Amino acid sequence: MHYSIKTTDFFQQVYKVCELIPEGRITSYGAIASYLGAARSSRMVGWAMNASHNYPNVPAHRVVNRIGLLTGKFHFEGPKSMQHLLENEGVEVLNDQVVEFEILFWDPAVELAL
Repeated sequence: MHYSIKTTDFFQQVYKVCELIPEGRITSYGAIASYLGAARSSRMVGWAMNASHNYPNVPAHRVVNRIGLLTGKFHFEGPKSMQHLLENEGVEVLNDQVVEFEILFWDPAVELAL
């Protein structure tokens, strides 16, 4: 896939937000998009996560869909890699969904406004 300069800039903004997600917490594609002022661009955040493997400081495993499903799991080394990374941080995952999603949810619009 070819990315334009504008897309690459957006991806870099996404990565900067992702780097701030604390260990043991999760956020959603939509929450990141909203925080960046692009509320209808959650899919673009997903594309950024898929392209983030060249950026070791980006914890892409902490970004899930709006109900806590590990929809990006196929973009990791193995189908259970994303789950294992989350579980290593104390996040429980059952049937490819984060348990206690609402409790663990990290909203950049709230957390970064403090």
